[in-house]
Amino acid sequence: MTAWFQSWLGEGFGYFASTIILILMIALPLMLAVAMVIYVDRKIWAAMALRKGPNVVGPFGLLQSFADGLKVFLQETIIPASANRGLFLLAPIITFTVALMAWAVIPFQEGWVLADINVGLLYLLAVSSLGVYGVIIAGWASNSKYPFYSALRAAAQMVSYEVSIGFILIPIILFAGTFSLSGIVLGQQGHIFGAINAYGLNPLLFPMAVIFLIASLAETARAPFDLTEAESELVAGYQTEYSSMSFALFWLGEYANVLLMCAMNAILFWGGWLPPIDWAPLYYVPGIFWLFAKILLFFFIFSWVKATVPRFRYDQLMRLGWKVFLPISLFWVFLVSGYIMLRNDGLLPW
Repeated sequence: MTAWFQSWLGEGFGYFASTIILILMIALPLMLAVAMVIYVDRKIWAAMALRKGPNVVGPFGLLQSFADGLKVFLQETIIPASANRGLFLLAPIITFTVALMAWAVIPFQEGWVLADINVGLLYLLAVSSLGVYGVIIAGWASNSKYPFYSALRAAAQMVSYEVSIGFILIPIILFAGTFSLSGIVLGQQGHIFGAINAYGLNPLLFPMAVIFLIASLAETARAPFDLTEAESELVAGYQTEYSSMSFALFWLGEYANVLLMCAMNAILFWGGWLPPIDWAPLYYVPGIFWLFAKILLFFFIFSWVKATVPRFRYDQLMRLGWKVFLPISLFWVFLVSGYIMLRNDGLLPW
């Protein structure tokens, strides 16, 4: 598409126009997907509590998220008198923008990626680390004690689990031999017995797949790790003083991050756009549908956990990150690297 635009508009402006269109082709469907997964989230919670959930606005309640969006759009944006006005308004913008930036390197299908850089995994780690700034700024700029406590919790929680996630990703990089997300997906083709497209079923990587899924819940502050918004302690956490579209931006950013983590689980461990089995007829289904199916499966797991698992205490949350996940992931780096070294030296038969 870039070459076609450049042939019509010139090299510079054609590249710019094609890039803007590609960004919109990712951002606009993502916003629509966020609205729909909020609806799906609520329906799953309701079903598990033997309730109906949204069922009035539109057929089967499908338009409920759009009605909620219209409601917050029409509300007044209230800024507390003692808040830092500039930072107060900047915080949700940072959270929302960073959540969208991460999708630039997500491969939806072979060749279907906005920026297929060879350090895509490092880019994701760097961008996801920036998300904590929106939360910290929101908590501090509100000039209220509950948002401030929430911001401190969020900073400690995100940093703690990002350390573990970094070590969890090293065995994947060692097996794939690349930081490119597309390369990691292609490295999973026929990985198990030459027939199953997944690192997650490798006995050496399955524990990392489980830990990464749990760490994803903590990284996105989803239940049972939603200590940043614990309503019994912190009202609504760092979002307490927000209203109207500034509040909506936090929600959009949060669910965009949840979908991103679902996509990361699918791409890193479960074959991404590849079908589950390396069988020729399955490749007639476009890869983007396989990726979306895996994202929806992981989103169901996220919702299932939120509907059924009680919230952790904060000390339990931090202990899990530092005393359980970090030592296990560090040990697994040595284990996997040792296995690969012995295999490459011909000292192991498999």
